[in-house]
Amino acid sequence: MKSFEIFLVIFAVASASFAQQTRIEVSSPPSVANDSRPNNNAVPESYAVSGQFDRILVLRLKYQTDLLAGIESAAKQNGIRNAVILSGIGSVRNYRFHVVGNRTFPTKNIFVSDSTGPADIANMNGYIINGRVHAHIMLSNDKSAFGGHLESGTNVFTFAIITVGVLSDSIDISRVDDSNYR
Repeated sequence: MKSFEIFLVIFAVASASFAQQTRIEVSSPPSVANDSRPNNNAVPESYAVSGQFDRILVLRLKYQTDLLAGIESAAKQNGIRNAVILSGIGSVRNYRFHVVGNRTFPTKNIFVSDSTGPADIANMNGYIINGRVHAHIMLSNDKSAFGGHLESGTNVFTFAIITVGVLSDSIDISRVDDSNYR
């Protein structure tokens, strides 16, 4: 088992045993070839992908459903390859997300979780890229608003409603979240 995998196992056990918010910083394994290279002049500073929504789907997830797994399952069941997550509302029984924790490569992520912390889903957005869900979530409770990149282990409380704009399969958005495409 690699040290990163061991860390994830320890993180999972530790997260399950605490009834409070935990924060753990994880450094991505450095990729010298990608992390130390300068930007490629052949990669544009910005680009646009044009298209239209083929359809809009409103997904509803029930009590105790893992939010990320539920979106992944609905995408698969509905044949969604590429889509834009337009919005999301509802509530969760607990949460797990990560945020970026530094400004230089390699990336460091801070994983935040609370196994007993209920919260409202104030918003959700993101993409489904080649069937892979890349969602960001904004949560709130009576004290603050917080959020980041949605992780498995965030479970629905009352319900979650996610609105998805499905794009044509011919639209290529495969590089939009590729941090090495620079």
